[in-house]
Amino acid sequence: MKEVPIWEKSNLTLEEAAAYSGIGKLREITNDERCRFVLWVRNKRLIKRRLFDEYIESCYSI
Repeated sequence: MKEVPIWEKSNLTLEEAAAYSGIGKLREITNDERCRFVLWVRNKRLIKRRLFDEYIESCYSI
């Protein structure tokens, strides 16, 4: 089975999102109920890559 590169995935795990962005405190950021770029699948937390990119673009500092 072919592995999909991170930049082509629509949803990322926390580990993939941390590697993709260089941000280490994603768990803390995504704990907020108002976080628009987190998707919960049962107890698994996924990061919506496109919304996450928009979030990073709009931030001055994290």
